[in-house]
Amino acid sequence: MAVIAAGHPRSARAGAEAMARGGNAADAVCSAAFAAAAAEPALTGPGAGGFLLARSPAGTTTLLDFFVAVPGLGPGGRRLDPEELDSFTVPFGGAEQVFHIGPASVAVPGMVAGLAEAGERLGRLPLSDLVAPAAAIAREGAVIGRATAYLHEILHEMLTATPDAAAIFEPEGRPARPGERLPNPDLAAVLEQIGREGAGTARDGALASAIVEHLGRSGGLLTHEDLSRYEVVQREPIRIDFRGVSVITNAPPSTGGSLIGLVLERLATAPASAGAEHTRAVLAACEEANRRRDALSTSELRRADALAHLRRGAAGSPARRPTGTTHVSAVDADGGSASLSSSNGSGSGVVVPGTGVLLNNMLGEADINADGLGGLPPGERMSSMMAPTLLVRDGEPDVAIGSAGSNRLRSAIVQTIVSIVDGDLDLLDAVRRPRAHIEGNLVDAEPGVDEAALREFEGRGWNVRRWTDQNLFFGGVAAAGRDGGHLGAAGDPRRGGAAAGVTRRGEVVEL
Repeated sequence: MAVIAAGHPRSARAGAEAMARGGNAADAVCSAAFAAAAAEPALTGPGAGGFLLARSPAGTTTLLDFFVAVPGLGPGGRRLDPEELDSFTVPFGGAEQVFHIGPASVAVPGMVAGLAEAGERLGRLPLSDLVAPAAAIAREGAVIGRATAYLHEILHEMLTATPDAAAIFEPEGRPARPGERLPNPDLAAVLEQIGREGAGTARDGALASAIVEHLGRSGGLLTHEDLSRYEVVQREPIRIDFRGVSVITNAPPSTGGSLIGLVLERLATAPASAGAEHTRAVLAACEEANRRRDALSTSELRRADALAHLRRGAAGSPARRPTGTTHVSAVDADGGSASLSSSNGSGSGVVVPGTGVLLNNMLGEADINADGLGGLPPGERMSSMMAPTLLVRDGEPDVAIGSAGSNRLRSAIVQTIVSIVDGDLDLLDAVRRPRAHIEGNLVDAEPGVDEAALREFEGRGWNVRRWTDQNLFFGGVAAAGRDGGHLGAAGDPRRGGAAAGVTRRGEVVEL
């Protein structure tokens, strides 16, 4: 048996089909990530960036950073002036979040380079095989589900910010409805080109030229030098022991893994129980992690030893730091596992003509530009909250996990891990369990979060925002691995997630 969980049924099926054809977990998540470019195009694609954490059956762990970089290299390069950015507000339902978009918000994408290198180094299948399902999905258009329709509705301003974007995402002049399809033949052709030519087309080939020329005309900062000098970086992942389970997660300059590590270390001393006491312990550990984060400088958080700085640091004063991410997790029949997160940010609203590619807006994402928009120099690898994570128990792969959800994804990952390890829940119940997120002096809580714990925070002067329904605001977890006495997987219903498997007879099945 082999299993995979993703943010969309077509993404999950593409990954499962890769394993059915003889691919491993790394092949599966790469093929699923390409498929997500067509099935979840507002969230990821060739204009995005991401991270892959993989563990071979022999126990070798590899972390690849192909997240975005700050543009502006070369003689024609320049730095961002925040006045060049446009903005729009995403109405999540219980909360609003402002995003900055436009050509000047586009950072150097690393997605094509990362997936191509991951497939070559860690996989078994040729790149053309990994890309083929994605091209087919883009050509015919994936069926829009309820979660995707809701996402397109709240991202309406971004998805119609330019005529090229509106032509793809709202061809009828309105957000897509459940059951409809949004074919993108230009993207299908680009994906097929990637399958034939590899990463070169996005480095110094036809796709690179199309991106640079369009952004050059429209006010973007990206240069040919930015793309030609971009490199995938291998990093040493963070490892934490949590009640005898080895938790392996993303490393700096990204901050999500360090914060998850600190929270789990604090929780390891709390009773492994359910109910109000345990909810209080989780929220208190998250609160402390936030305070320690806010007491450190951006440079300290980007250092390889950021977790050690967080452990030693004093708790500062609460500070508020300001959606478009998707995640894929897989475990193969040989015991290999992989966890891949990728993101377009909220999307820039810029679609490169003739390519169908929506570009990221990472220069305009406030939560990864802690020193202010435009504060990082050209060539700098940007930080992220994304935290692809692997759990290893008794030396064997246990669960591959990760989440979408901007700044909330770390809370989603922590609470799902705690539900698996402390609560002994199966993967689907752990993913569905109500979540809370604590930031600044505000606790956001889904229905079902322990009310006694929430009242205690209110008694201490915190604001508690009680949501009436589960919402994609609280992340989109994808988990795959040991589930009782067998392999299982679960995609998050908050984001229309799905899971698929491959039977011993090689059949692809929905889970």
